[in-house]
Amino acid sequence: MEYIIIVIISIIVVILLKIGFNIKVNDIKEIKKIGEDKNLNEIAKKFPENIEICNSILKKLKNNNVQIEENNETKTSLYIALTNKIIIAKISDTFTRIQTIVHECLHSVQNRKILIFNFAFSNIFLISFVFFAIMIIFNIGHSMLYIQTYSLFTIIYISIRIYLENEAMSKAMYVAKEYMQEYAKSKDNINQEDIDILVTNFEKINKIGIPLTNFWLVTGCMVKLIILSLIALI
Repeated sequence: MEYIIIVIISIIVVILLKIGFNIKVNDIKEIKKIGEDKNLNEIAKKFPENIEICNSILKKLKNNNVQIEENNETKTSLYIALTNKIIIAKISDTFTRIQTIVHECLHSVQNRKILIFNFAFSNIFLISFVFFAIMIIFNIGHSMLYIQTYSLFTIIYISIRIYLENEAMSKAMYVAKEYMQEYAKSKDNINQEDIDILVTNFEKINKIGIPLTNFWLVTGCMVKLIILSLIALI
């Protein structure tokens, strides 16, 4: 019975978060539509290539020790704390590349101890799900104890990830705006109107994207908790 209660509570949490974050079915399509706007992309092309932007932002943040790698084989840009490296994905065809690069640069100046802890714990969290699932499947030990432990891990994981991601996401637009304004001072083909248009659309994406990111982060964890509970029920 207790496993059914966990499943029900997890589903209720997801529903309440969907309502609270005002998540809509077409949110991802809306973000993609804005991100692929040809007019916005033409404005963004007036700015330098990705690696040059990244170097400029890191210099602005007084962090010049980060390695930068552009990888067109991946769709996700990320900062790897363990190797102190920023990997820039295939984002050259979208105006959001500027804000995305800033986002990863901001990760590089966050508290390093928290970043390393997040990296280590994220892997522990991933492995723990597989471990607990196997233990429950083969009825080794106490299933409820595994689920309770995973629930505790979930709280820690979500707390750290949301802190790191929300801090970077909330600052990225403003740092990107400052960068674009400073860069435009020495260029004749970029004016304040161009920058305002990009920033306005950054804001539109963030209004949808930040709550959506938080929602999917928590939902993913709730789904795994539901899976463990359903396995225990079998």
